[in-house]
Amino acid sequence: MTTRRSFLGGLARGAGALASFRAGAIGSVLAAGRSVAGRPADEVAADEDYWREIQQAFTLDRSLINLNNGGVSPSPRIVQEAMRRYLELSNEAPVYTMWQLLEPQIESVRRRLASSFGCDPEEMAITRNASEALEICILGLDLKPGDEVLTTNQDYPRMLTTWRQRERRDGIVLKTISFPVPPPSMDELADRFRKAITPKTKVILVCHITNLTGQIFPVKEICRMGRERGLEVIVDGAHAFAHFPFTLADLDCDYYGTSLHKWLLAPHGTGFLYVRKAKIEKLWPMMAAPPEMNANVRKFEEIGTHPAANHNAIAEALTFHEGIGIERKAARLRYLKDRWARRLEKQKGVRILTSFDPAMSCGLANVSVEGADPVKLAAQMWDRRRIIVTPIVHDEFRGLRVTPNVYTTLAEVDIFAEEMERAIRVTS
Repeated sequence: MTTRRSFLGGLARGAGALASFRAGAIGSVLAAGRSVAGRPADEVAADEDYWREIQQAFTLDRSLINLNNGGVSPSPRIVQEAMRRYLELSNEAPVYTMWQLLEPQIESVRRRLASSFGCDPEEMAITRNASEALEICILGLDLKPGDEVLTTNQDYPRMLTTWRQRERRDGIVLKTISFPVPPPSMDELADRFRKAITPKTKVILVCHITNLTGQIFPVKEICRMGRERGLEVIVDGAHAFAHFPFTLADLDCDYYGTSLHKWLLAPHGTGFLYVRKAKIEKLWPMMAAPPEMNANVRKFEEIGTHPAANHNAIAEALTFHEGIGIERKAARLRYLKDRWARRLEKQKGVRILTSFDPAMSCGLANVSVEGADPVKLAAQMWDRRRIIVTPIVHDEFRGLRVTPNVYTTLAEVDIFAEEMERAIRVTS
């Protein structure tokens, strides 16, 4: 007969074995980190022995070259195994194992995410993605007919669609501003927002880094100008968190939404929403919560039954991320970006639509080939060499978005550049 004591004892024994497994799985990553400790991140970025250890932590199909990690990234093996463990435990008796044993562990994940972002855990809600986090803000702010919302015409389509629904439903006005790709400076970007603000402006939505070209924005400056004018500023950080170094102190924002299945390599369908504590009470949740939760950030997590496995395994992704270190990670992503982009920019008819200034970009970049249809070009990449890139067709520019990740090899980047050179010759 299985008693509660024997059941919990079995869990404890299993947990011990699993802890040993986890230590072995992450051990090579941590050992590799110790081997390069004290060396400059830019130097480690070119150390293929180090990155080979990181590459081995993934379960990948190396017969294809995935350069669309900006959409969603594969998780390393330890994250997959953690999620599998939690899912199996959940299914033993979900009302007990998921709700009572696993669900409370979300608080540990909350504390670790808050520490990494640099905020109070009571300001951190765990969501399913950046879209959910940002739509909570977009739909949760009280606005009146005629109130203006300011953003760029390069924000994520789902966010623009959500604002346009509010236009139709609530009579607000969405204003979008344009900017060159790449812009000449961060000051230019801030000035475009400043000049577009009117007495009717109530909200600014700004990308931390755009999903189209990888342009980083002067978020702190835009948040400052918004606060001086009594405006709400929402930061779309879908592609930023765990991509390059920053904390809340570098942004000084009131609202921040991001996905964790991109650059943190967390389980698919995970994200977070940061809301400054003083702002929580007046922001409506997307799904109803009781009035007792008005000032509780957990009201934004009230979505009904959801899997504990997804959010609990975020902890393993944080461990993997911290094992590499954000400075080394960002340096490697820039190194990979520069390797293909510097090579292609020398070709006739090619424009790199992303700045090489490390303050203005990181691992995500966009390349445009004169006379080439990016949709057809992406199809050629796949048909000829099984390379996955993202065609971008915007009203003001067109190109291929290229997003390698820490598991990407130099050979894979070089094959992409080689295939692009072939396509450029054919086009010209």
